[in-house]
Amino acid sequence: MRQRRSYGAIDNFRLAAAFLIVAIHTAPLESFSSTADFLVTYCIGRIAVPFFLMVTGFFVLAPYQRFGGHSSEMAENVTLKLEKFLKKTAALYGVSIVLYLPVKIYAGQWEMNPGIWLKEIFFDGPFYHLWYLPAVLIGCLFLVGMMRLCSPMTISVMTVVLYVIGTAGDSYYQLISQAPFLKTVYEGIFFVSSYTRNGIFFAPVFLWMGVLIANGGVKIPRSQALTGVAVSMTGMLAEGFLSYSLEWQKHNSMYLFLLPVMFFLFELLRSDTEITGWRKARDVSMYVYIIHPICIILVRGAAEVLKVKNIFVEQSLVHYLAVCLLSFALSFGTAEAVKVISGMVYSRKSE
Repeated sequence: MRQRRSYGAIDNFRLAAAFLIVAIHTAPLESFSSTADFLVTYCIGRIAVPFFLMVTGFFVLAPYQRFGGHSSEMAENVTLKLEKFLKKTAALYGVSIVLYLPVKIYAGQWEMNPGIWLKEIFFDGPFYHLWYLPAVLIGCLFLVGMMRLCSPMTISVMTVVLYVIGTAGDSYYQLISQAPFLKTVYEGIFFVSSYTRNGIFFAPVFLWMGVLIANGGVKIPRSQALTGVAVSMTGMLAEGFLSYSLEWQKHNSMYLFLLPVMFFLFELLRSDTEITGWRKARDVSMYVYIIHPICIILVRGAAEVLKVKNIFVEQSLVHYLAVCLLSFALSFGTAEAVKVISGMVYSRKSE
């Protein structure tokens, strides 16, 4: 309980990050300005997924790095914690696949091709938002292997190099693909994974940043962290606008300035130890992430039936807010239902 109170700002930011992910899939400012929507949603909004990865690195992988290689009760505990996280994430991924399979079939996106199935399961995700779950699983397993074989400095260099390679195939692809050799290399990558924002090029560096912040012993004063966020965010907005306006982007998940933005942002959140975290933020944010595409479908369907598409669909900000409200309500209800069911199961086991 002490740890959860100490990092209340991190816990509470989970909800903000979840709603930023909803924004990425609803373009809330598109009705006003496509440029403003890009800068807010596809630049600032890109902090959401790295934040969740850093949380995993900070709370799950960092203890494993400190104690995992020792023969002690603590080592066993952190190893069990890591195993529990991986199993829970894999189970959540399996449930999500089952949940969205009917939607995928209904939308005509299902293909009887085992090669495509493997590509989607391990990299792309069977539905457009589910790529994060295999990414965090692969990223964690990659880092666990590296921790056993390499020094922290080697891991740092490797993860940054992989991220730079991934960024070249994301925000800078149309630029670097003008070189025939590089285009051939990236076409090979895209044959396996449609994008470079996956568990190999994207996830490891942010997971590792979470580990380094937890175990590195370096703490930045709040004022300096705030300045760092402002300066690096300005740089990322400029980088994003440049690559967007010059049409260099294949996708827009990866920016070079995203690395310092996330470092300073996480330090800023960690430095605020006075905030008490909402205990349900972790579960509710997870459910918002999982179910918000269904809520998008429900809002659009209800607007169609009620003849209010001009308000709840075509007005992008209203559409976004409606999806957020529905996602939060269903997620909160799901979290409460899971709590009740878990309590009943525990009570029966105790009898």
